[in-house]
Amino acid sequence: MQAAPFPLRALLLPALAMIVVIAVSNVAVQYPINDWLTWGAFTYPLTFFVSDLTNRSQGPARARLVAYIGFPFGIGLSILVSVLWGLEPWLAVRIALASGFAFLCGQVLDITVFNWLRRQAWWRAPLISPVIASAVDTAIFFTAAFAFTGLPWLSWAYGDFGIKVGMAIVLLAPFRLLMPVVAPGLYQPSTPARGAR
Repeated sequence: MQAAPFPLRALLLPALAMIVVIAVSNVAVQYPINDWLTWGAFTYPLTFFVSDLTNRSQGPARARLVAYIGFPFGIGLSILVSVLWGLEPWLAVRIALASGFAFLCGQVLDITVFNWLRRQAWWRAPLISPVIASAVDTAIFFTAAFAFTGLPWLSWAYGDFGIKVGMAIVLLAPFRLLMPVVAPGLYQPSTPARGAR
């Protein structure tokens, strides 16, 4: 029996959400709240939220596809918006490229760890995978985007990671509420056959 064709519209909403969150976060990270935080710390964790919901409902391959779709559009949109808002073009490009590399590394790690944990208690995968991925993402992004600029990027990185951990905890409630909506028949990867006892 041939498998039913995959409807591309199933990826439309998560891909659009990913593009918007990336673009908003790349602009918001340029606006510090204090020496420890930028506004981007509160929006960027939504990328992991989108990936984890897609992973839970459609599996890791499609979650990676959403990340790959969101990447170029989000980066291009963030450069455009940043330049239109008056940021120097070279800095807009540097931040966008740093964000892109950090994003891809973080998303692939998040999706992989989530998939390893998907059969455990419902809260473990959407809590543990973003925390691990955020540590890698934060280290890559702040180093590549702001090192040697004279800005307090190390303190921003520490503050950013702390907020990402907090957001991973806060987003557990909406994740749980949305599970029956996005995945009424939860995606379960096939398990290897077990030998007879």
